[in-house]
Amino acid sequence: MTSPLWTPSAERVRNSNLSRFQLALERKLSRRFEDDAALWRWSVERRDELWAAIWELAQVRASQPYESVLVDGDRMPGARWFTGARLNFAENLLRRRDGHPAVVACAEDGRRLVVTYAELHERVAGLAGYLRELGIGVGDRVADFLPNAAEALIGMLATTSLGAVWSSCSPDFGLRAVADRFGQIEPRVLITADAYPYAGKTHDCLERVRGLVELVPSIERVVVIPYVSAAPDLTGLPAGSLLFPDAVSRGAGQPLEFEQLPFDHPVYILYSSGTTGVPKCIVHGAGGTLLQHVKEQWLHADLKADDRFFYFTTCGWMMWNWLASGLASGATLVLWDGSPFHPGPDALWRLAAAERISIFGTSAKYLAAVEKEDVRPRERFDLTALRTVLSTGSPLLHESFSYVYRDVKEDVHLASISGAPTSSRASCWGIRGYRWWPRRSSAAGSAWRSRHATTTDVRSPGGPASWCARARSRRCRSGSGTTRGSSATAPPTSRVSPGSGITAT
Repeated sequence: MTSPLWTPSAERVRNSNLSRFQLALERKLSRRFEDDAALWRWSVERRDELWAAIWELAQVRASQPYESVLVDGDRMPGARWFTGARLNFAENLLRRRDGHPAVVACAEDGRRLVVTYAELHERVAGLAGYLRELGIGVGDRVADFLPNAAEALIGMLATTSLGAVWSSCSPDFGLRAVADRFGQIEPRVLITADAYPYAGKTHDCLERVRGLVELVPSIERVVVIPYVSAAPDLTGLPAGSLLFPDAVSRGAGQPLEFEQLPFDHPVYILYSSGTTGVPKCIVHGAGGTLLQHVKEQWLHADLKADDRFFYFTTCGWMMWNWLASGLASGATLVLWDGSPFHPGPDALWRLAAAERISIFGTSAKYLAAVEKEDVRPRERFDLTALRTVLSTGSPLLHESFSYVYRDVKEDVHLASISGAPTSSRASCWGIRGYRWWPRRSSAAGSAWRSRHATTTDVRSPGGPASWCARARSRRCRSGSGTTRGSSATAPPTSRVSPGSGITAT
């Protein structure tokens, strides 16, 4: 392919977050980046300057500033990022507290719930107050077995505000799959729904939850969202289990306090796919997750406060965690619970038009499937608000690039962001910012990489996102991990990769 599929307008480039970021850098560093390649080279050669700039970009709320950006940066493992800083993950996602919509939660059965930032703060405070009464605190685990509803976000924010660790599975997982995951992390509280709709049918959750509390004896309480029934049967659940609205009401009126913790304290536990045995637990640090998501979303996806940000995901995929961080920008998150093909194959494009979605995230398989169904959104829906389509889970075929520009929208940034196909890593490996390069198909991108490949330096970490695996203790342990370095093979269109410390314990 010799001609680009899409090129951003000069105005769009000029008004992008990335362009503004570059101008701010040039003023701060008293230097000029001659071109995009020069900016990219600086970002991989001066890691400490890059991540200090990302910290400033994010306007991180921290009760104690960092003393050093990077200590022992040439060690693997052993590098430490933003030493001395103390912060809270949830506080940095809940900085907005006005009447602007924070979440629009939609489902295939027609339900639609709008939660403003002020309401979100209030509900998170209520649930956090209840969890605090139970004695949930730093390092404890709270597990989620929920559909993609607003209550999942409320649960995560309440949990992490206390310094506890959040972990989730999708309700379509079988009992053994859930027990294999939650049994390793020993959660004290489980938040679930009574049931959920999918493809026009209702699927029960509580029968599996009753089995789960037998297999995972650490679960002391179950909080049930009355998602399908107004009065779910709580028989067989641990004593003291209650409905989600009641839990929020019990903690109502208490101030939302944010536990201040080190930069690398644990915030999420995600899991490998389990294809080679029991799924591996992977702990994500709060500060690294926050900064990595800010970089990817603000600079590469150009997410802004007036955007409506959607990703088709379940709570069992890492893209849910990625989407949740969109709250840090002050944008509106649009959620979808149910089948993407119910009541018809155009369900998500109908949602995009109705909710005026500006950033639409999905998977490569979904785009291939709707093309096969001959869905032509541009002929049926008003997609004028849509400016970016993100695809991940697997590489996007060149036929799907053609499909999007032919049948979805001609003037749109289509980014194959090459994230994790499993639920293990809460970041995206190959996300591309549209300011960098005219958009070409994945085949062209592969050709670029093969022409410019060099040796990858794996001696030192590339960024502050560190993980550890297998947290079995009552209080979650955090480790520095074995950290993979930033790659010099990445083209200027690729994200600058933070380190990925994985330690099996």
